[in-house]
Amino acid sequence: MLTGMKMAFLGGDARIIEVIRHVLDLDATVYLVGFADLDLPANDAIKTDLSPEVLKELDALILPVTGMSDDWTTESKYAARPIALTDEDFALLPKHCKIFTGIARNVLNETCRRHGLRLIKLMELDEVAILNSIPTAEGAIQMAMEQTDITIHGSNVAVLGFGRCGITIARMCTGIGAKVKVGARKEADFARIREMGVEFFHLADSNIELTQSDIVFNTIPAPVLTSEVLSRMQKSCVIIDIASKPGGTDFRFAEKRGIKALLAPSLPGIVAPKTAGRILANTICRLVLD
Repeated sequence: MLTGMKMAFLGGDARIIEVIRHVLDLDATVYLVGFADLDLPANDAIKTDLSPEVLKELDALILPVTGMSDDWTTESKYAARPIALTDEDFALLPKHCKIFTGIARNVLNETCRRHGLRLIKLMELDEVAILNSIPTAEGAIQMAMEQTDITIHGSNVAVLGFGRCGITIARMCTGIGAKVKVGARKEADFARIREMGVEFFHLADSNIELTQSDIVFNTIPAPVLTSEVLSRMQKSCVIIDIASKPGGTDFRFAEKRGIKALLAPSLPGIVAPKTAGRILANTICRLVLD
């Protein structure tokens, strides 16, 4: 139970609604900032603005999965404008207050360090990221199905990157019957890819290995699908780039060449917000008491 715990939520998307419901069920006191347009049937959730009175008593501050931008704002699907934070707001938080975010940019990292606050990056935790890769992979494959006129079964699929999402996408596509190969850099990854019964190639050879691909899933937040690589790919190829913005694809050149390339970060919040929210809720509730 979270009886006596005071938690504030600063914006977010449909995933965060599931977290709010969960902590309310566990008897936490919940403050909602940036939820003016949300109709949440919960008497215990208090819609409010950021104020010293609220900040000074918090045990946990939950930011959106997308975190705080370097301009000190967080986004909310349920408010007309971003929520603005200041360094003074962080200074008011008790030292025991935990800051939860999906990802953290430079300003958030530095601010929490300077004020001695514990910052928990949920998307860097295996217990979150591995489970989160399931709705991510399902959403990416769904997008590929919608954007192609062929079946995944029997198609030539390339997955760039062999992290948590890359592994799950490769496994799911193999299960559907696609001819899958994975681009990676590490020898240990090559060994694991072979163990899965999947082809592998070094990412440095992408300009050769992707020429016959029907679908490419990119998970790497760095320029991997460059103009050089794209110039040798089939125009009928569909690229689903799930890396965080701005992705790893030269989208301008892809469009110029007539290759369909879609940037699709934060898929769990779009295709399976309830499942993704439950994953976050379980970890937040465990760590807030840690």
